[in-house]
Amino acid sequence: MSASTSSTADPAAGTHSSRSPLGGHAPTLQRVGRSLPFDDPRHLLAHRWLVDETYLLDAQDYRAWLDLLTDDIHYLMPVRVTTALGSGFDTAPGMAHFDEDKYSLDRRVARFATEHAWTEDPPSRMRHHLSNVRTFATEEPDHLIADSAVLLFRNRGDVRESALVSAGREDLLRRVGDTWQLARRTILVDESVLRMQNLAVFL
Repeated sequence: MSASTSSTADPAAGTHSSRSPLGGHAPTLQRVGRSLPFDDPRHLLAHRWLVDETYLLDAQDYRAWLDLLTDDIHYLMPVRVTTALGSGFDTAPGMAHFDEDKYSLDRRVARFATEHAWTEDPPSRMRHHLSNVRTFATEEPDHLIADSAVLLFRNRGDVRESALVSAGREDLLRRVGDTWQLARRTILVDESVLRMQNLAVFL
Protein backbone atom coordinates (compact mmCIF):
# COMPACT_ATOMS: atom_id res chain seq x y z
CA MET A 1 0.00 0.00 0.00
CA SER A 2 1.55 3.29 -1.04
CA ALA A 3 1.71 6.40 1.10
CA SER A 4 1.07 9.98 0.10
CA THR A 5 1.45 13.39 1.65
CA SER A 6 -1.67 15.38 2.44
CA SER A 7 -2.07 18.71 0.68
CA THR A 8 -4.73 19.93 3.13
CA ALA A 9 -4.85 20.28 6.88
CA ASP A 10 -5.24 16.91 8.52
CA PRO A 11 -7.33 16.97 11.73
CA ALA A 12 -5.90 13.65 12.86
CA ALA A 13 -2.26 14.60 12.39
CA GLY A 14 -0.02 12.89 14.89
CA THR A 15 -2.57 10.21 15.76
CA HIS A 16 -2.25 7.93 12.76
CA SER A 17 -1.75 4.20 12.75
CA SER A 18 2.02 4.29 12.38
CA ARG A 19 2.26 5.36 16.03
CA SER A 20 0.33 2.32 17.25
CA PRO A 21 1.65 -1.21 17.90
CA LEU A 22 -1.44 -2.64 16.17
CA GLY A 23 -1.42 -0.11 13.36
CA GLY A 24 1.81 -0.95 11.58
CA HIS A 25 -0.05 -3.05 9.02
CA ALA A 26 -2.65 -0.39 8.24
CA PRO A 27 -2.84 1.52 4.95
CA THR A 28 -1.17 4.93 5.11
CA LEU A 29 -2.96 6.76 2.30
CA GLN A 30 -3.84 10.37 3.04
CA ARG A 31 -6.12 12.98 1.47
CA VAL A 32 -5.12 14.84 -1.65
CA GLY A 33 -6.55 18.20 -2.68
CA ARG A 34 -9.76 19.89 -1.61
CA SER A 35 -12.91 18.13 -0.48
CA LEU A 36 -15.06 16.60 -3.21
CA PRO A 37 -18.25 18.39 -4.30
CA PHE A 38 -21.35 17.15 -2.52
CA ASP A 39 -22.84 15.98 -5.82
CA ASP A 40 -19.76 13.96 -6.77
CA PRO A 41 -20.81 10.30 -7.19
CA ARG A 42 -17.92 9.18 -4.98
CA HIS A 43 -19.06 11.48 -2.18
CA LEU A 44 -22.67 10.34 -2.49
CA LEU A 45 -21.71 6.66 -2.28
CA ALA A 46 -19.40 7.23 0.68
CA HIS A 47 -22.02 9.32 2.51
CA ARG A 48 -24.63 6.62 2.00
CA TRP A 49 -22.18 4.01 3.30
CA LEU A 50 -21.62 6.02 6.49
CA VAL A 51 -25.36 6.47 7.05
CA ASP A 52 -26.01 2.76 6.55
CA GLU A 53 -23.21 1.98 9.01
CA THR A 54 -24.81 4.14 11.72
CA TYR A 55 -28.00 2.09 11.49
CA LEU A 56 -26.04 -1.13 12.03
CA LEU A 57 -24.31 0.39 15.05
CA ASP A 58 -27.62 1.62 16.49
CA ALA A 59 -29.10 -1.84 16.07
CA GLN A 60 -25.94 -3.36 17.56
CA ASP A 61 -25.74 -5.70 14.60
CA TYR A 62 -22.01 -6.02 15.08
CA ARG A 63 -21.58 -9.18 13.03
CA ALA A 64 -22.94 -7.37 9.97
CA TRP A 65 -20.78 -4.37 10.90
CA LEU A 66 -17.63 -6.51 10.92
CA ASP A 67 -18.38 -7.47 7.31
CA LEU A 68 -17.96 -3.79 6.41
CA LEU A 69 -14.36 -3.77 7.63
CA THR A 70 -11.29 -4.72 5.63
CA ASP A 71 -8.96 -7.42 6.93
CA ASP A 72 -6.25 -4.78 7.51
CA ILE A 73 -8.54 -2.39 9.41
CA HIS A 74 -7.08 -0.20 12.13
CA TYR A 75 -9.60 1.32 14.57
CA LEU A 76 -8.03 3.98 16.76
CA MET A 77 -9.49 6.30 19.40
CA PRO A 78 -6.66 8.18 21.15
CA VAL A 79 -7.01 9.68 24.62
CA ARG A 80 -7.38 13.47 24.35
CA VAL A 81 -5.43 15.73 26.69
CA THR A 82 -5.60 19.46 27.41
CA THR A 83 -2.32 21.19 26.57
CA ALA A 84 -0.97 24.65 25.86
CA LEU A 85 -1.59 26.10 22.42
CA GLY A 86 2.00 25.74 21.28
CA SER A 87 2.59 22.22 22.56
CA GLY A 88 1.99 20.63 19.17
CA PHE A 89 -0.11 17.72 20.44
CA ASP A 90 -3.50 17.11 22.06
CA THR A 91 -3.52 13.33 22.47
CA ALA A 92 -1.66 11.22 25.03
CA PRO A 93 1.23 9.33 23.35
CA GLY A 94 0.72 5.59 23.51
CA MET A 95 -2.71 5.82 25.15
CA ALA A 96 -6.03 5.00 23.48
CA HIS A 97 -9.60 4.08 24.37
CA PHE A 98 -9.59 1.84 21.27
CA ASP A 99 -6.52 0.54 19.45
CA GLU A 100 -7.85 -2.40 17.46
CA ASP A 101 -7.23 -4.58 14.43
CA LYS A 102 -9.73 -6.92 12.77
CA TYR A 103 -8.98 -9.77 15.15
CA SER A 104 -9.40 -7.73 18.33
CA LEU A 105 -12.62 -6.17 17.03
CA ASP A 106 -13.92 -9.65 16.25
CA ARG A 107 -13.10 -10.78 19.79
CA ARG A 108 -14.92 -7.77 21.25
CA VAL A 109 -17.98 -8.62 19.19
CA ALA A 110 -17.81 -12.30 20.13
CA ARG A 111 -17.81 -11.38 23.83
CA PHE A 112 -21.25 -9.76 23.46
CA ALA A 113 -22.70 -13.25 22.91
CA THR A 114 -21.30 -14.62 26.17
CA GLU A 115 -22.55 -14.44 29.74
CA HIS A 116 -19.64 -12.14 30.59
CA ALA A 117 -20.97 -9.19 28.54
CA TRP A 118 -22.67 -7.64 31.56
CA THR A 119 -21.92 -4.10 30.38
CA GLU A 120 -24.39 -4.59 27.52
CA ASP A 121 -26.90 -7.05 29.00
CA PRO A 122 -29.51 -5.65 28.87
CA PRO A 123 -28.28 -3.69 25.85
CA SER A 124 -28.05 0.08 25.65
CA ARG A 125 -30.45 2.18 23.65
CA MET A 126 -28.29 4.14 21.22
CA ARG A 127 -28.54 6.67 18.43
CA HIS A 128 -25.57 7.75 16.33
CA HIS A 129 -26.16 11.21 14.84
CA LEU A 130 -23.96 11.67 11.76
CA SER A 131 -23.19 15.08 10.21
CA ASN A 132 -20.61 17.30 8.49
CA VAL A 133 -19.48 14.61 6.05
CA ARG A 134 -16.66 15.63 3.72
CA THR A 135 -14.79 13.34 1.35
CA PHE A 136 -11.36 13.59 -0.23
CA ALA A 137 -9.61 11.78 -3.03
CA THR A 138 -6.35 9.93 -2.42
CA GLU A 139 -3.55 8.93 -4.76
CA GLU A 140 -5.32 5.62 -5.34
CA PRO A 141 -8.70 5.84 -7.10
CA ASP A 142 -10.23 2.99 -5.13
CA HIS A 143 -9.68 4.78 -1.79
CA LEU A 144 -11.40 7.82 -0.26
CA ILE A 145 -10.91 9.75 2.97
CA ALA A 146 -14.17 10.64 4.73
CA ASP A 147 -14.38 13.16 7.57
CA SER A 148 -17.52 13.18 9.69
CA ALA A 149 -18.90 14.32 13.03
CA VAL A 150 -20.76 11.86 15.21
CA LEU A 151 -22.83 12.40 18.34
CA LEU A 152 -23.67 9.23 20.27
CA PHE A 153 -26.70 9.22 22.57
CA ARG A 154 -26.70 6.24 24.91
CA ASN A 155 -29.16 5.20 27.58
CA ARG A 156 -29.15 2.01 29.60
CA GLY A 157 -31.52 0.89 32.32
CA ASP A 158 -34.25 2.96 33.95
CA VAL A 159 -32.35 4.96 36.56
CA ARG A 160 -29.02 6.17 35.19
CA GLU A 161 -28.84 9.41 33.28
CA SER A 162 -28.30 9.27 29.54
CA ALA A 163 -24.79 9.87 28.20
CA LEU A 164 -23.47 11.71 25.16
CA VAL A 165 -20.18 11.41 23.31
CA SER A 166 -19.23 13.89 20.61
CA ALA A 167 -16.38 13.09 18.23
CA GLY A 168 -14.84 13.69 14.85
CA ARG A 169 -13.83 10.74 12.69
CA GLU A 170 -11.41 10.36 9.82
CA ASP A 171 -12.12 7.21 7.81
CA LEU A 172 -10.28 5.59 4.96
CA LEU A 173 -12.79 3.83 2.71
CA ARG A 174 -11.73 1.23 0.16
CA ARG A 175 -13.83 0.28 -2.84
CA VAL A 176 -14.41 -3.48 -2.93
CA GLY A 177 -16.52 -4.50 -5.90
CA ASP A 178 -19.54 -2.21 -6.00
CA THR A 179 -19.38 -1.11 -2.36
CA TRP A 180 -17.01 0.38 0.21
CA GLN A 181 -15.26 -1.11 3.21
CA LEU A 182 -13.64 0.65 6.15
CA ALA A 183 -9.85 0.32 6.08
CA ARG A 184 -8.94 2.80 8.82
CA ARG A 185 -10.81 4.88 11.38
CA THR A 186 -9.35 7.52 13.68
CA ILE A 187 -11.78 8.91 16.27
CA LEU A 188 -11.02 12.17 18.07
CA VAL A 189 -13.44 12.67 20.96
CA ASP A 190 -14.23 16.21 22.08
CA GLU A 191 -13.59 15.53 25.77
CA SER A 192 -10.46 14.61 27.67
CA VAL A 193 -12.56 12.79 30.30
CA LEU A 194 -15.40 10.63 28.97
CA ARG A 195 -18.65 10.84 30.94
CA MET A 196 -19.86 7.39 29.98
CA GLN A 197 -19.69 4.67 32.59
CA ASN A 198 -17.99 2.37 30.07
CA LEU A 199 -17.15 2.27 26.39
CA ALA A 200 -18.47 -1.15 25.43
CA VAL A 201 -19.91 0.15 22.15
CA PHE A 202 -18.42 1.46 18.91
CA LEU A 203 -18.33 4.92 17.38
